[in-house]
Amino acid sequence: MALLTEKQIVSALPSVHGWERDGNKIIRIFVKEDFVQAMGFVQSVAFLAEKMDHHPDIDIRWNKVTLVLSTHSAGGLTDKDFALASQINQLK
Repeated sequence: MALLTEKQIVSALPSVHGWERDGNKIIRIFVKEDFVQAMGFVQSVAFLAEKMDHHPDIDIRWNKVTLVLSTHSAGGLTDKDFALASQINQLK
């Protein structure tokens, strides 16, 4: 998987509403109603990630779920990161 250029990253970022860039990764915090809903959301993310064979870093703090995407094997952002972010954004 090829790393995206700076121009490609800047162009792709607006397509994944709510995600912010932090160096060679994109990050989004999702706030759910409570811990149980946060865990259900994480389970849904896990199914998507497993299907794509692309796994985010996940931090759960009661009702807040922070997801960090970066293609570790490539050393930065690739199309896979933006594709998974887009699919995650479609979860309820």
